[in-house]
Amino acid sequence: MTPAQKDNLLRLLKPRHVAAIGGRDVEVVATECARRGFDGPFWPVNPKRDQIGGHHCFASVDDLPEAPDAIFLAVPKEPAIETLAKLSQMGAGGVVCYTAGFGEMGEEGAKDEARLIEAAGDMALIGPNCYGMINYVDQVALWPFAHGGTCPGYGAAIVTQSGMLSSDLTMSQRSVPFAYMVSAGNQSILQLDDFVDLFADLPEVKVIGLHIEGLKDVPAFERAALKALEKKIPIVALKTGTSSIGSELTVSHTGSLSGADDLYEALFDRLGIIRVFNPSQLLETCKFISVAGLPSGKRVGGFTCSGGGATMLADYGEKVGLEFPRPSETVQKELPELLPHTATLSNPLDYTTPIWGFPEKTLPVFASFLSDNYDATVIIQDYPAPGLDESKIYYSNDARSFLEAAKLYGTPAAVCSTIPENMDQETREFLVSKGVAPMQGLMECLDAISAAAWYNQRRNEISEEPLDRLLSSSFNANNELIDEYQGKQLLKTAGLQTPSAKLSSSATAGDDAVDVGFPVVVKMVHASLAHKSEVGAVALNLNSMAEVERAVAEMQNFVGRLQPDALSDNFLVEKMVEKPVAELLVSVRKDPQFGWAMTLASGGVMTELLADAATLLLPASKSDFSRNLAKLKIDKLLDGFRGGAKGDKDALLDALLKLQDLVMKSENNLSEIEINPLFVMAEGCVVVDALIQQASVA
Repeated sequence: MTPAQKDNLLRLLKPRHVAAIGGRDVEVVATECARRGFDGPFWPVNPKRDQIGGHHCFASVDDLPEAPDAIFLAVPKEPAIETLAKLSQMGAGGVVCYTAGFGEMGEEGAKDEARLIEAAGDMALIGPNCYGMINYVDQVALWPFAHGGTCPGYGAAIVTQSGMLSSDLTMSQRSVPFAYMVSAGNQSILQLDDFVDLFADLPEVKVIGLHIEGLKDVPAFERAALKALEKKIPIVALKTGTSSIGSELTVSHTGSLSGADDLYEALFDRLGIIRVFNPSQLLETCKFISVAGLPSGKRVGGFTCSGGGATMLADYGEKVGLEFPRPSETVQKELPELLPHTATLSNPLDYTTPIWGFPEKTLPVFASFLSDNYDATVIIQDYPAPGLDESKIYYSNDARSFLEAAKLYGTPAAVCSTIPENMDQETREFLVSKGVAPMQGLMECLDAISAAAWYNQRRNEISEEPLDRLLSSSFNANNELIDEYQGKQLLKTAGLQTPSAKLSSSATAGDDAVDVGFPVVVKMVHASLAHKSEVGAVALNLNSMAEVERAVAEMQNFVGRLQPDALSDNFLVEKMVEKPVAELLVSVRKDPQFGWAMTLASGGVMTELLADAATLLLPASKSDFSRNLAKLKIDKLLDGFRGGAKGDKDALLDALLKLQDLVMKSENNLSEIEINPLFVMAEGCVVVDALIQQASVA
């Protein structure tokens, strides 16, 4: 996005005047703008009508009083391109291009989209193939359908790559404070990172919610996300297109490029982006952050008027990493005087029904309990259904006592219904007005609190140790394997440890084994032997010259029959490495979108059995590697599981840094390295097996 386009995007989002070009769809836009409360000039353009929505129609954009700040464009493809060129020449601000039939339609559509981009010039363009945008703060709706949503003057800026999803989000019955809603469509000019960049500057935006099918420019997205992080504007991302079917639908839907899910997961973790997995989580997380704010940690004070509710809070809270610490000694002395004798002093606290609904009794309980200065607090309340309002006053009384106590200590607070629909609109809107998040669904609530606390922690980590930026890199899809001997020599030059070894022939293998020292492993060496064990090209635990010579002869026989094109008289004779503390798989690969990525996983036979892996994008720091290792189950082995020896983590982290340096040097022309296993010893670590690919040179 150029500076001129950014200025025009602001004009589009906050227009003085709006032009809407088309027919039936323009009627809806006129209605939605009026219903939203837009009081600026509205100029319909249609040569066949006198008026639309009570507004005088102009026959052509040439007849408009001046260049409009915002345009809604809903005409067929060719007229859309022609009209856009005229508007650009006039100096118009930005356009919502509702017109479809561009890049999402394949090669011919992509050519038309290129013409559209050229016609737009410096204009800000949302779409094409999108619903548009709603500015809830300034009351503007360039939107072709009836929409919902409210705004207390601040809230979430939501950007989706699906028009229908964005419409559905506006209709949610959850009282999420919305600041902006954008359906981005094909992102021909304005991409997700452009919206993130702008919204991070707007004080009314408290959180940015993204629905992501694919990213077109990962480094640009990183720059925008880090800007939002610096300004303490959390990003909450719903990534779809993670399945093979979902990925195919994504390409046909908006022309987005959907990457491997583990790389998106790594990107979100790297940038402190909160990931959610369904629209309800997206809305509830944005709601909590917008209304309640960010907890500084994961210590939660919980209240229920039911033992069952307290148990559910504690159970699920533990699963998502929240802590419910026991009340302090001071509180343990105060509370028994304030609680009924039937209450058990605990956290979460079941304050029991005898004091339910009596503010003079519940407020002192809540205030005493929250004096322990929790990072966040939540009370469980499922409100009665409409028509059963006799007891609602008791719920409301406790909610008021709760929010007053939370305000006393400045604690981010939520009133949560166990079942999502068990909170009425009046209650939700009252709580929002008081800065307390009306959370709908116990799991969604605790997920949101945990995620918000994680964001704060991750933001602090990045502030203390700023990230090296991701690099745009060339990508060559044509790769070729190098043989294991060459590969290990390359790793040795980078400073990684490999077993003592000699490159031998069938005639010298026995003598070389004596020099290396028994026991040894012998492997046939050929670039085509990617999986040696499958064709009998490896033999382990050989303890004599005779065993080595016999193994070499058998290998020549097996490979000659099973993979004759890989038959070789070159053999790698290596010293067998003693049993390690743990075995890791370390894979480094270059992706066309994300650049270099490293995957750490349980190695050897555990790789497929445990499916225990973490992926991070490069460049990464030593603390990044350490943080991702800690995600693995195998990390417990490295820490000395059940009294066992501890692995040399310092040596491991050093090896990972050296491997990173090796692959990121462009002169090495590498495209992938898989080390499996990497033995982590009590002292040091050793590359036992490695598969290396280089980009082939034409």
